[in-house]
Amino acid sequence: MGAVNAAAPTGEDIAWFRDGVSLAVTARGAASTLARRVGLSSHRSAEVALAVTEAATNIQRHADDGALLLRVVRAGDQAGVEFLTVDSGPGMTDVPAALADGTSSAGTLGIGLGAVSRLADQFDLHSVPGRGTVMAARFWPRTAGAPAVVTSPELSTVGGVTRPISGETACGDAWAVRTDDRDGAGDRPAILVMLCDGLGHGPLAARASQAAVRAFHETRDLSPAGALGAVHLALRGTRGGAVAVARIEPAAGRLLYCGIGNVSGFLVGDGARRALLSAPGIVGAHMRRLRTFEEPLPAHGALVMHSDGLTERWDHAALPGLLHHTPLVMAGQLLREAGGRRDDAGVVVIKGAW
Repeated sequence: MGAVNAAAPTGEDIAWFRDGVSLAVTARGAASTLARRVGLSSHRSAEVALAVTEAATNIQRHADDGALLLRVVRAGDQAGVEFLTVDSGPGMTDVPAALADGTSSAGTLGIGLGAVSRLADQFDLHSVPGRGTVMAARFWPRTAGAPAVVTSPELSTVGGVTRPISGETACGDAWAVRTDDRDGAGDRPAILVMLCDGLGHGPLAARASQAAVRAFHETRDLSPAGALGAVHLALRGTRGGAVAVARIEPAAGRLLYCGIGNVSGFLVGDGARRALLSAPGIVGAHMRRLRTFEEPLPAHGALVMHSDGLTERWDHAALPGLLHHTPLVMAGQLLREAGGRRDDAGVVVIKGAW
């Protein structure tokens, strides 16, 4: 039986902070509190708070519109803290120079992004001049200052972001990932990803999407149609939602995809993107007979799934080098590029899994 590997954190495990005069102070306090709550040492918690403050101050100083996501991340019995910054602004013309030792823009703490990258156990940054910057950093427990050793293939191949509509704290979009080691070759098991957009927004939409996540975790049928059928039964009595399930089979070099409602899926490669088809309907209420589509996996490509909180008018070719970055940074750039504020938004990216 495949095991559950990843899902978007919810509730007290995740918070968004918008750009404003108190962004750095608010984010620093929240980061310190969250780090201590998940069991990081006082020294490590202070390092997390310092890095978050530097990142938030950079947003305040340079971004036209920016936000910082702070959340818990887990791998087995280990818990850590992750932040993601997303901004629309001037971008960086020379990222290596910005990460060089001793480089810090006026008005920041002065430790520089290079120091932030060293404090973090995983760090990634992608910037496009004239469009904006996305930065991600992950912090695990450390012993006597030694770098953490946390092995989690799922966290390196899957990244997702959800953001509630302006004015709400609960998000009606959610995603989850599983592996099915019954169907794979060696260290290349099949991977399933589910994205749900609960109808509307607010707590009732969030209730529907979390019911979808639970059903996806629990089902024994790991075909896309079987998993979607289980979600359909679980969403009865809720608002329902738009849901898509994709199954990546690296050994076979194929993707199986089944979707109902307005959830978008794309296979992205160096040269182009290929849209994946969903049928009309509402999962949990009424939907057509499920149909699964098969597509070949693009070499060195990625799977992108997102709700209609993002438009489909993004072009990864306009974001040079994006496919060479982590799934989380890719998801953040697509949210920055195509996300709106008038609806919940959710995007999940899988790359490096085949």
